[in-house]
Amino acid sequence: MKRIILFVATNVAVLLVLSIVLKLFGLDQAMAGQGIAYGQLLAYSLVVGFTGAIISLLMSKTIAKWSTGAQVIESPRNEAEAWLVETVRKLATAAGVAMPEVAIYDGAPNAFATGAFKNSALVAVSTGLLQSMNKEEVEAVLGHEIAHVANGDMVTLTLIQGVVNTFVIFLARVVGSIVDRAVFRSERGNGPGYFISVLVLEIIFGVLASIIVAWFSRQREFRADAGSAQYLGSPTPMVNALRRLAAAEPGELPKALKAFGITERPGIMALFATHPPIEARIAALQGRVAGS
Repeated sequence: MKRIILFVATNVAVLLVLSIVLKLFGLDQAMAGQGIAYGQLLAYSLVVGFTGAIISLLMSKTIAKWSTGAQVIESPRNEAEAWLVETVRKLATAAGVAMPEVAIYDGAPNAFATGAFKNSALVAVSTGLLQSMNKEEVEAVLGHEIAHVANGDMVTLTLIQGVVNTFVIFLARVVGSIVDRAVFRSERGNGPGYFISVLVLEIIFGVLASIIVAWFSRQREFRADAGSAQYLGSPTPMVNALRRLAAAEPGELPKALKAFGITERPGIMALFATHPPIEARIAALQGRVAGS
């Protein structure tokens, strides 16, 4: 119920913000004067903007399993798998969420959590992570992923993506219509200038929007690190796990799952990184120790 209310409230908020922006800048009258029905365009942008994000969320577990080759542990085959399942169960209980599916996939050190609902999530770890970390460090990483689930981060990021998609679609078409009439002098309907402008503007606005989404994603990582520290009763295991990851080459996740992994290498594209630098995450955790 809380997520339904959040979804409806987000949709209403998007409509209100866009309407206010249009009125403040007089764009509603300008659009009306040029025959643009901005109310219909708002509704269209909202539907298209959120539909793709929501479909991706609903299919996230299926896509994750398919793209990584993750194998869900139905019945533990050995002591390591039994420990992994029981550790996730313990953390899920501490976080107050239902037991997620637990999976292992082949690859370099990494882990991720995904799923449309917090009580039917998927937590997966790579063989590289299990081989390179001790149990305490693996538990810290699992705590981080469970914190993502408990915080509803998958849904939150979907809503944010839907909002920015709506703005991109709406603004690209508004500006495209104005350019088409002012520059290309189209008087009836939409001329070629409109379609060219919309295509170019969607790319430009999409790049800018991805910076916003990435910023929100980085804030989630700090909260998930703090959640892991809370579940384990100390930030030290998470700090050690992050240091281990910093010394290793993290496994590359599919694009759809990058925001839900434990780490990534941002390089020169820091503005687009879904994860903060490991040094910043360690500093934040150590700050918790100093402040406690």
